[in-house]
Amino acid sequence: MAQPSSNPFDIEDKATRELWRRWQPDAGSDSQVDARNGKGKASDFKLSDFDPSAKPFSKGDKSDNKTLAQQVAEQLDPLQQVFYADRRFKLLVILQGMDTSGKDGTARGVFGEMSPLGVRSVSWKAPTELERSHDYLWRIHQQVPGAGEIVIFNRSQYEDVLVPVVNQWLTPEQRQDRYHHINQFEKLLSDTGTVILKFMLHISKEEQRQRLQERLDDPAKHWKFDMGDIEVRKQWDLYQSAYEQLLPATHTPWAPWTIVPADSKTHRNLMIATITRAVMENLKLKFPAGDPQLTKFKVE
Repeated sequence: MAQPSSNPFDIEDKATRELWRRWQPDAGSDSQVDARNGKGKASDFKLSDFDPSAKPFSKGDKSDNKTLAQQVAEQLDPLQQVFYADRRFKLLVILQGMDTSGKDGTARGVFGEMSPLGVRSVSWKAPTELERSHDYLWRIHQQVPGAGEIVIFNRSQYEDVLVPVVNQWLTPEQRQDRYHHINQFEKLLSDTGTVILKFMLHISKEEQRQRLQERLDDPAKHWKFDMGDIEVRKQWDLYQSAYEQLLPATHTPWAPWTIVPADSKTHRNLMIATITRAVMENLKLKFPAGDPQLTKFKVE
């Protein structure tokens, strides 16, 4: 499986590239984390430095952004079609974030315009008994994309350095080992043709409160509400801390993280769609050459 001829994340549009760079974990950081093994210090990285209500990719008011987000999402469909035909690459999109941050909404709003051919979504829940009998990456590896395929992960392997960390089921050494495992797992995927985009949907605690309340107030959304979400909400600060550890430790040249301000659903979709489009365009996709013997063939 071929790799991109150049870094797929070094997109050509300078303004977009520099704007994107500001929303990555190492933006403006003086500390260095060893990207190869996930060990190091990034004590100056704080999620609070990234405003969840910001709209860095905004092009106007909410209506303008909604129109633009829809347009960019629609432009992903023809790119996906040539991506599927090209078959040199695979694309893994990871959506990670707190409850109500918009993982389902992003999957629908950004990737829902794509043809179902060669596109699928995987929602990760608590591991089954069979999955727990293997290493924690076993179930993940089975769902990564094949040639020409785009796979959207709703949650991901990063749950295994969130939930166990918050609940203190891992020692600090075990946590570091898992960062290393995940980095090397993603390096394997990258080396064999998978382009990995990781989006952390960054929502504020107040916005989460409002969205949870909406689920209670709207009968059509009752099915989305789970009392377990309230228990996790009580651990908000612990989860923020866990993210502050994992993001810089697993932000690598081959699988970079993007922190997406997610209080605005419209801007969230616009930002993710814009970055995804830029990376796919940077792959220089092309339809495979046809059989020259068929150039003069006529169907009767």
